[in-house]
Amino acid sequence: MADSSFDIVSKIDRQEVDNALNQTVKEIGHRFDFKGTGASINWSGQNNIEIKANSEERAGAALDVFKDKVVKRGLSLKIIDAGEPKLSGKEYRMMVSLKEGIDQENAKKISKMIRDEGPKGVKAQIQGEELRVSSKKKDDLQEIISLLKGKDLDIALQFVNYR
Repeated sequence: MADSSFDIVSKIDRQEVDNALNQTVKEIGHRFDFKGTGASINWSGQNNIEIKANSEERAGAALDVFKDKVVKRGLSLKIIDAGEPKLSGKEYRMMVSLKEGIDQENAKKISKMIRDEGPKGVKAQIQGEELRVSSKKKDDLQEIISLLKGKDLDIALQFVNYR
């Protein structure tokens, strides 16, 4: 019998992030506490979002609104890596980068976790920015998924290509 397998990936649904960003822009434009603060949020390249405001607190509040919208769209907050607000001229700018992909260090950590804590006979292979987990028993794969969901890792994981 052939091995069953699935892939562990860390991908961002760009459309959902874009929807969350657009909702944040709308809310910042309508909310009374943002009036006259020059607060704005927009894309800055492929994987970055830039928040601008006239005070550190307003930049932080705009980030909180964005995080709230991200959660409501069903995305994990682990994809967001916010920097500190920096004074640039008369306004504060905050860069927020989106984390995607599993780097080598995290891939090795997850692989070791599967070897040490998972059932025997489960193999994990690192393939670029994702991991392929395979086993003869589908129950073992389910156990690995629940094991990883229970761990507090600093990246958002999705389990795809289950076969």
